[in-house]
Amino acid sequence: MKWTFTLAAGLSLLLSGCLMSREARVESDYSYAGQFRRYRTYEFISGDGLNSDTSRLGGAVRDAIRTRMKVQGYHASRRRPDLLVNFRLFEGDMHFRGYAQDDFTTWVKNGNSEEDNTPKEDRKGYQPVRLLLSEGTLLVTLIDNRTNRAVWNGYASGVSVPSGPQGEVVLRRSVRSIFDQYHIFTAGYLNGQNNAGTDYED
Repeated sequence: MKWTFTLAAGLSLLLSGCLMSREARVESDYSYAGQFRRYRTYEFISGDGLNSDTSRLGGAVRDAIRTRMKVQGYHASRRRPDLLVNFRLFEGDMHFRGYAQDDFTTWVKNGNSEEDNTPKEDRKGYQPVRLLLSEGTLLVTLIDNRTNRAVWNGYASGVSVPSGPQGEVVLRRSVRSIFDQYHIFTAGYLNGQNNAGTDYED
């Protein structure tokens, strides 16, 4: 991206972006059935609006997600991806149902997971929490492609997206904040064992 802002405009952009980051509320929740250590590949779900391939703001969100997924060892693939990525921007205030859960990173690190045949008495159980998310919310959902079940939601509220390049900056920053909640690397990636390449074949 070429920056053509004057110094004054650049400082204004930086300050306004910092204010938006401080006001944002970032949360996440996850499915106990998620097989997080098995996921290595992903693909985006396309649609209308922000999810459209022709949307400039949507492109900024996808690029930011791609960057984080790559850093954490995931590879884009159109051939039977492990995860489907969906995102949506909600305007204004909204009521959202989250869950009171153990720390996500600890859950995955301990190798915890529930299967369909896990006895009822051994299941963790979900404790719903009603949340009021204000002034715009960016929601990112990861879906297990095999089961077609959402396994992780990350969301940032207080996301006010101005027009022009500044809106792209705000969305990229929001994506980074959201994925700070998904601090999971693919199995073997940090040890150089994940050698899967990017696959865009249909």
